[in-house]
Amino acid sequence: MASLASLSITFDCLDVEAQSIFWAELLGADIDPGANEFVASIGGVHNSESPTPGMLFLKVDERAEGKNPLHIDLDDPQYPTDVDRAVSLGAHKLASFDEYGIEWTTLKDPEGNVFDIGRRKLD
Repeated sequence: MASLASLSITFDCLDVEAQSIFWAELLGADIDPGANEFVASIGGVHNSESPTPGMLFLKVDERAEGKNPLHIDLDDPQYPTDVDRAVSLGAHKLASFDEYGIEWTTLKDPEGNVFDIGRRKLD
């Protein structure tokens, strides 16, 4: 059984503040505590108790060709177990990261759509 608990819609942003404010105002939501110039969120990202998907805004220097600027993040308390499971189902592992208090792996599904599996970093 998969341990994936919640999902977030993730935006690669040139301006995290502008994007997060736009979406928060549009949705009548608050920006989660801890926002900064590199990362912001709405709706309790990486929070398996959230009833809806969260929205995560990440700073990028430029939009990488071949990478979706909007993609799904799956929260996995058992990370990285489900990364291997995704690969066995046909995903292609691109890279793993450990930044902003979150550890994750970026993958492509069988048709090339980018998605991430990760979790809030354990202390």
